[in-house]
Amino acid sequence: MKMNKTIKSVVAVAVLALFSTVATAQNMEKSFRTVKVEMKINAPAERVWEAMVLDYGEISNFSPYIYTSEYTNGSLKGEVGAKRKCNFNEKGTQWSHERIVEIDRENMVMRNVVFDGAKLPLNFDNSQAFYRVRNNGDGTSTASYEFQFRTKPAILGFIAKGGFKKQMSGTLVGLKHYIETGERVTGGTDKYKEIKDKYPKATVLKTK
Repeated sequence: MKMNKTIKSVVAVAVLALFSTVATAQNMEKSFRTVKVEMKINAPAERVWEAMVLDYGEISNFSPYIYTSEYTNGSLKGEVGAKRKCNFNEKGTQWSHERIVEIDRENMVMRNVVFDGAKLPLNFDNSQAFYRVRNNGDGTSTASYEFQFRTKPAILGFIAKGGFKKQMSGTLVGLKHYIETGERVTGGTDKYKEIKDKYPKATVLKTK
């Protein structure tokens, strides 16, 4: 009887240790690839920050690659700890779960992590993004995305990098159109094809 209690205690400790490891696994300790893009938007920085970060669960308003997005786990706004689910196809079979882990409101920087997903070639322990907004001082602003990631398997990294660069650049075009016109640019519609040639391409700052 005493032995059984001991075994149960050991199992309980092991489960707790496993949970702790999973909960803090976003360590970025392994080598990762980086893609960073930016785009000028004809709107005040506060408005761009609102769309990118404060309306965190509504990224499908301007991303042509996201069909639907929603807050999860009781989150209601973009703040540290907020979680969202993004669906990348109509059936909802390809998706990501993401969480805000850090916000610097003064400098308008947000760190976002992808902690779970389906049909995504990501190592979720080594994938994070930085959303940044810069006030240009003339009533316009510059929005940027920087994605640091490691694929699973790692050999897919080079191929995935091109895909992420395309998606991030397209999302910035969608963001620009959404903020400047009020029209949504959502996955599964033809809106992005209709408007993409009206705007300059996003500037690629870094790929490695």
